[in-house]
Amino acid sequence: MSTAHDPHHDEMLYQAWVQVIEWMKQYASEKGVLFTKESDFPDFIYRMERPYEVPTTMMAVSLSDERGEPFFFASVSPRHAKLKHVAFRVPGGHIHHHAHWEDGKGLALEGKIPLTREKLYQMADRARSALAK
Repeated sequence: MSTAHDPHHDEMLYQAWVQVIEWMKQYASEKGVLFTKESDFPDFIYRMERPYEVPTTMMAVSLSDERGEPFFFASVSPRHAKLKHVAFRVPGGHIHHHAHWEDGKGLALEGKIPLTREKLYQMADRARSALAK
């Protein structure tokens, strides 16, 4: 898992986060739903005197249905967090997953299941079908 004192883990987590964003954009394009940037990193907004070193400004993103109703949120921990992860949530539900960077596995959901494009699509499909009910 990522630690505050391991820049390699942090770098790999944020690179994986960029991949998650791309997969969510692809999902939106393929499924005809909306991809939205929900928020930027505070470090980017308030960077003041230190350089911005994360590979994207996006800290939280979502997928929304045709009506604009969000059904799947993803976010990543800010740089100052001690135990960094990517979080996936379904609004109005109790479904949430955390993925941590694991050497040799990449992003792993709950530390066990590798996060692949297919797994992300399954999670988004499940969230979308839950919203439709």
